[in-house]
Amino acid sequence: MIPPYHPPKKYSVRIAGHRTSISLEPMFWDMLGEAAAQRGKSINALVGEIDAERIKADNPPGLAGAIRIWLVTQQRGERIAPLAPSAFGFDRQ
Repeated sequence: MIPPYHPPKKYSVRIAGHRTSISLEPMFWDMLGEAAAQRGKSINALVGEIDAERIKADNPPGLAGAIRIWLVTQQRGERIAPLAPSAFGFDRQ
């Protein structure tokens, strides 16, 4: 089966009452909606939680990247913890 390749699209969300847009591939947007529904939350609420987790990291990724990482990690049944680069054996430069 060939994965459904598609370029990112812009989606509007609200985080802490502020509007912003994120660029995600439709597949990730659909997965985000499913994850929110499974948790009984809105997409905005789930994105807000992901955003709050990502900004705790020493070198946080962009929001769209954080969402993709969160989704893949959840699909694998893992938990994300904001780790310092040194936790992976890398020194900061």
